[in-house]
Amino acid sequence: MWGFTGILGKLIALDAFIIVWHRVLIAFIALGLFLLFRKKSIRISNWQSGLKLIGVGIIVTLHWITFYKSIQLSTASLGILCLSTTTLHVTWLEPFVMKRPFQVSEFLLGFIVIFGIYFVSSDFQPHEYEALGYGLISALCAALFSVFNAKLAQEIPTPTITLYEMGTGFIFLSIILLFQGKLTSDLFIMTTSDFLWLLFLGILCTSFAFLITIEIVKVLGAFTVSLSINLEPIYTILLAIFILQEHTLLNNRFYIGATLIILVVIANGWMKNYQRRSKLKNLS
Repeated sequence: MWGFTGILGKLIALDAFIIVWHRVLIAFIALGLFLLFRKKSIRISNWQSGLKLIGVGIIVTLHWITFYKSIQLSTASLGILCLSTTTLHVTWLEPFVMKRPFQVSEFLLGFIVIFGIYFVSSDFQPHEYEALGYGLISALCAALFSVFNAKLAQEIPTPTITLYEMGTGFIFLSIILLFQGKLTSDLFIMTTSDFLWLLFLGILCTSFAFLITIEIVKVLGAFTVSLSINLEPIYTILLAIFILQEHTLLNNRFYIGATLIILVVIANGWMKNYQRRSKLKNLS
């Protein structure tokens, strides 16, 4: 489902900003109804945590806007490939936020990812460089909210975190649209196809995918799930080939660079698992 989000950036004929506005609104309503049905509390213990959730909610929203902007300027494959650089940013963010030791191996893998991006983009057109810029900004935002959410999850239930962040995103974007004079009924003028894809994006690819991932982690473990999520670029590129026919737009350099980046992402996952197992073995 997460691999499908990039495809929807092409299938939905709306501006990236408007897509995200609808996405956070639908996800907020769907998740709110779910928590209400399950009679889950959504109270935040203190105002400091509330401010942190607002900040991260804005970062999540900016991540999605720049992600879809990148896709609409180029291809879904390029947008999701840029998102693979999230791992690089996490390597230098986690030591500061989570207070864990700096991993030289992760930093070196990050540089290999940069080389892969350079290899892919060496013969880009001007508009593709703009798409690359948006994609890399999106990856930075993804790393920021991933690390901050990991920190917040130590004190706040994860469904509550997502609910508040979706609500924050909706209010944040609505304020911008209000000042632009665009917060009107025109936002709901769209084709039936766009409306159905937006429901799919907001309910299944956002709220449901998030909630079901929590349940899957309990059964399969965090490593198996995180490795599957790291394979998101493969899912998106394959879907883009079959649904959007993007193979006619991409050259061999793209696939070589993409393969390099994806292998680094997988290698990083296996390295973390090996380090975790070694640590547990030493403790036992």
